[in-house]
Amino acid sequence: VAGNMPLAKARFTAAMDTLRKQPNVEADQLAAMGYCFGGGVVLNMARMGVELKGVSSFHGSIATKNPAKKGDIKTRIRVFNGEADPFVKAEQITALKAEMKDAGVDFEFINYPGAKHSFTNPDADATGKKFNLPLEYNAAADEDSWQKNLEFFDEIFSQ
Repeated sequence: VAGNMPLAKARFTAAMDTLRKQPNVEADQLAAMGYCFGGGVVLNMARMGVELKGVSSFHGSIATKNPAKKGDIKTRIRVFNGEADPFVKAEQITALKAEMKDAGVDFEFINYPGAKHSFTNPDADATGKKFNLPLEYNAAADEDSWQKNLEFFDEIFSQ
């Protein structure tokens, strides 16, 4: 799906439509958050104009071939990243920040010093060793990112 953004958007919006029809859901009070691949998906859905109150990406992919332009993004965005994540390059961070600024988005990028990919997953160390991947749990980054995300959700849902 990552290589086919129109298909990803169709699936994402179909899931949102299903969610909106649930009797215990306020249809205009939706946000999305994702981790790793899911973090990249929710960020790209925001870039593609999906209307949500907010989007939170945790150690997700941030690069894009189709950067958003002014007026494309209709949501607030928070990106939580591990500074030592080898999957996210410095030039990608620079490009994302410039893209969000140019698009006029309420955007915050939080970069955790020393944190690697999967910093929110307590099983990351074992998985990294098993598959020889640069994954590592970081309790401080995990706790701080979750607290900042809760504060973000408090903000967007109190308006």
